[in-house]
Amino acid sequence: MPRSIPSFMDEARSLVAANRLLDATALIQARLGGSPIDTATASPQPFQGPTIELRAERVGRGQQEAPTDAPPPSRPRFPRPGAATPRPGFHRPTLVVPAGAEFLRLRHEGHAGARSYRLYVPSTLASGPRPLIVMLHGCTQDPEDFALGTRMNQLAEERNVLAAYPEQGRAANASLCWNWFEPAHQRRDAGEPAILAGIVEDIARSHSVDRTRIFVAGLSAGGAMAAVLGATYPDVFAGIGIHSGLPYGSATNVASALSVMRSGRQSGGGSRRRVRTIVFHGARDTTVHPANGECLAGLEQAGRNRTTTQSGSVNGRDYIRSVVAATHEEPGVEHWRVEGLGHAWSGGDANGSYADPAGPDASREMLRFFMNELQ
Repeated sequence: MPRSIPSFMDEARSLVAANRLLDATALIQARLGGSPIDTATASPQPFQGPTIELRAERVGRGQQEAPTDAPPPSRPRFPRPGAATPRPGFHRPTLVVPAGAEFLRLRHEGHAGARSYRLYVPSTLASGPRPLIVMLHGCTQDPEDFALGTRMNQLAEERNVLAAYPEQGRAANASLCWNWFEPAHQRRDAGEPAILAGIVEDIARSHSVDRTRIFVAGLSAGGAMAAVLGATYPDVFAGIGIHSGLPYGSATNVASALSVMRSGRQSGGGSRRRVRTIVFHGARDTTVHPANGECLAGLEQAGRNRTTTQSGSVNGRDYIRSVVAATHEEPGVEHWRVEGLGHAWSGGDANGSYADPAGPDASREMLRFFMNELQ
């Protein structure tokens, strides 16, 4: 850990106190250094910056484009030190949309703010209301990249499910992170939770949506925001999927976010789970400590009487799957610890950023869990 942390963290706290959160984030990210981490051999190391992921390559956009949020010209970007750059000549593949399907670009505007989003509509006609899954990308990612890396569009086509991908605007966060760690975005009817719930309402008005089967899943900062939505809108979302994320209320500013990401130690925040939850976390995640996933699942509190475990190996990776039975007070939860996995979507498409093709298919397992299907 660089020796300069104490001095510039004081400056960052001052910026946070002045409500200059983006400047505080940029300061910390610019000052924290470190060499690239070999996730194949490294053990978990201290978190090295507030941006949860590296910069994502953009992929080709589909039809019905609307102007994206323009980046503020005076606010620079600070890629994480040690970030690997794409090999020369590499071009991320364009998302393929099957004949008859649509990958729409739409925009929500409401009392809490506006965001663009993509909506995948399967080619198969619906015989009734469709389930809807909302997919929240991580920092530096965009909806197209996240759809590519998770392969959720292919599964949505296979299962005849609507899939929505909200897009964080650069004006809201310079690194395109969902602001899960800010109190203004941790409550109902305000901030980003209200915007995301508003996107769900827009889709439900324009498409036939099964209100009992609306789900949200996310990676990293997106996973942390999924936890926020599960706590603040349990009447909207029937289940949440959190990959490499953090518990609701585990941070209230940049400094506490850095601390919980680095150590996984909770500072008294968080709340009881209010909806069914499935958690994936890599055992070698050096960006968001795996203890955060265990806390999300409540494994320590549940104890052996309520928890069953299953170990196995799939697609080149060992895993431990823990299932915590529901009670009158809390719904059930699944926790997947994937050995050898770093900060990336398990079983994803390597053409997307932060997606690892090895290991269990997190997207497929999440849909299976949401649909209450036995494994």
